[in-house]
Amino acid sequence: MNRKQRRRLEERFFKALMRLSLGTALLILGVIILTIIRKGIGAISWTMLSQPPQGGFYMGSSGGGILNAILGSLYLAGGATLLALVIGLPVVFYLHAYVGKSVFANRVRLIFDVLWGIPSIVYGAFGFTVMLLIGLRASLLAGILTLALVELPILVRTMDEVMQMIPDELVESTYALGTTRLELTRMMLRQTLPGLMTAVLLAFGRGIGDAASVLFTAGYTDSMPDSLMRPVASLPLSIFFQISTPFPEVQARAYGSALVLTVIILVISLLTRLSLKTLSKHVIR
Repeated sequence: MNRKQRRRLEERFFKALMRLSLGTALLILGVIILTIIRKGIGAISWTMLSQPPQGGFYMGSSGGGILNAILGSLYLAGGATLLALVIGLPVVFYLHAYVGKSVFANRVRLIFDVLWGIPSIVYGAFGFTVMLLIGLRASLLAGILTLALVELPILVRTMDEVMQMIPDELVESTYALGTTRLELTRMMLRQTLPGLMTAVLLAFGRGIGDAASVLFTAGYTDSMPDSLMRPVASLPLSIFFQISTPFPEVQARAYGSALVLTVIILVISLLTRLSLKTLSKHVIR
């Protein structure tokens, strides 16, 4: 076997390996989605989606639903994503417009890589400790603050990778026009807006599906979310509490709640993909 034949054989092998990996990932995703649909579609009803829990909801009673958990998850993930974006976007702009390629920038990236790898339960324990120190009870505000810490490294590192894709020639030509560093950030924003929206989506998806960080900080309640200073329910915890009961009717609702959570993330993903077509017209490739 000559060198050319060996290279072709290696290419076929790795191509087959990549296809196998892709097929395996799609198969796993399909099995998960089909399982959730099969076990949860029968429990979905208008009552379940439009009412908070009532009476013996967790004991098998047919009264009430998970509206409080749906709204609570949206408030938690939405507020945390907005807060993380407000903090993380200036950090990324500072790294690329003012610091550039330096040792300091690499150390900052390393710090956020470490923060990304920390389990969310650690963030929850940290948030709970801070709550005890400042006298803050489990509440929507505490959950948003803690969840923002979970999402912040995801946003920063994802947006940082997007910023690194900006062509150096584009940055140099921008400077050649006599622009300031602040004006450079405007160009960066327009150039990377589709990627930044993807980063926001990733952070939001992590936030709305996270349970460990809000378990100690946001608490749980059957009431509707009506105040930043009161406990709030969330879909992941609602699923956990329902699947933990010995009642088949409640366990079916847990799969129904999981289906609702999956649909929410799917809808947000589709809306984001549609909006990217409009935003991508400003991108110079």
